Amino acid sequence: MDIKDISSGARERMNKAIEALESHLSILRTGRANPGILKKVVVDYHGTPMPIDQLANITTPDSRTLNIQSWDRQALPLIERAIRDSDLGLNPNNKGDTIFISLPMLTEERRKDLVKNARSYAEEAKVAVRNIRKASLDDLKKLEGVGEDEMKRGETEVQKVTDEYIRKVDDTTTRKEQEILG
Repeated sequence: MDIKDISSGARERMNKAIEALESHLSILRTGRANPGILKKVVVDYHGTPMPIDQLANITTPDSRTLNIQSWDRQALPLIERAIRDSDLGLNPNNKGDTIFISLPMLTEERRKDLVKNARSYAEEAKVAVRNIRKASLDDLKKLEGVGEDEMKRGETEVQKVTDEYIRKVDDTTTRKEQEILG
């Protein structure tokens, strides 16, 4: 292992932190219907926890409605219960073979709460990026046969990568905040 390996390894792990942030932010409502908001809802399907998208087709016929059509008609009540029991605050309507979810307009208070959630996820991502930086710097110190100048270059490179990913966290969060507030 050398300095380039440590730097590229840090970049790969920081990329995963950004992907996790984007995944968390995708479930936050922005006022428009998006099947992604149901991504974290798990249905107890005959004793097996399953994500909704493995049991049904989710579509958005308009900007404020989600339609859920299950491949197994008997799973519809289970899906409906899972959505109702989730912390999303959604009220599904079962129409026999399809579940309809009308998304209410977001209030200003709810929008502010969503922005707080987005910032909380961003802070978690920043902590993850900083922890990766710390682990990478520790790995640099463990390298044998590396001169002081080369060590400084390695530390500078790791810090440069860290700063780049902190900016990506900020940019991603700012875009989501604008979607929520806009």
